[in-house]
Amino acid sequence: MKTINKYVALCTMLVAVVLSSCNDDRESISRVTYYPDFDFMGASEIIHQLGTPFTDPGVTASEAGADIAVSSSASGVYRFGSSLDVDVSDMYHITYNATNKDGFEGAVSRDVYVVNNGDLVNSIEGIYTATVVRNGVSSPQYENLGYIIIWKNSDGTYEVSDAIGGYYDKGRGYGNNYIAPGLVITANDISANDFTYSDHAVRTFGGDIVTSGMTVDAGAKTINYLDSWTIGSTVYDFDVTLTQVDF
Repeated sequence: MKTINKYVALCTMLVAVVLSSCNDDRESISRVTYYPDFDFMGASEIIHQLGTPFTDPGVTASEAGADIAVSSSASGVYRFGSSLDVDVSDMYHITYNATNKDGFEGAVSRDVYVVNNGDLVNSIEGIYTATVVRNGVSSPQYENLGYIIIWKNSDGTYEVSDAIGGYYDKGRGYGNNYIAPGLVITANDISANDFTYSDHAVRTFGGDIVTSGMTVDAGAKTINYLDSWTIGSTVYDFDVTLTQVDF
């Protein structure tokens, strides 16, 4: 268990003003309000097996040592579900809220990745870290960015949460409004590295991305491919290597 969001008590000054035709009397009243303190059970990031029950480790909150109520809500980041669904691969963001007696709110959160790791022989779905080289520089700009999800669609195709490996979202720290969603992969023959791809774009920035050259190494648990992003008259090449994460 760890305690987070420890706040220093906030002193608020309440001033009552009484006016009369003869004088101006003022009375100052000071009071201490305590923001919610949260005790966070479990990890702030959890990788969870697709299709198995999930038990939230939980969060408790207190105000000046007394327990107060906590509410929570969850939403899917990439597939936009309104609750955590153990049968749908996604990154789920759970937010825990508490309000003190004076109406001051506090919140903490955790991310739960619901995923299934394929064997990279029959399936490429899974959870990965990403190493990205942009425009052919001699060394990666970002390494071991986490996490990227590949999920399997009902029609047998695969989809990638961020096709440029988290370059802008996690590497640059811009957030998930700058991911490249929508890369749908048809695996014609995984062992022969025979794939076809849909075009996609970088969210917010726009442009067009073309994927090519996907190579799967089941022994090394890696997937490598090239994304060429055209925006205006400029082309950026992202050489992405995904490494499957054991959990």
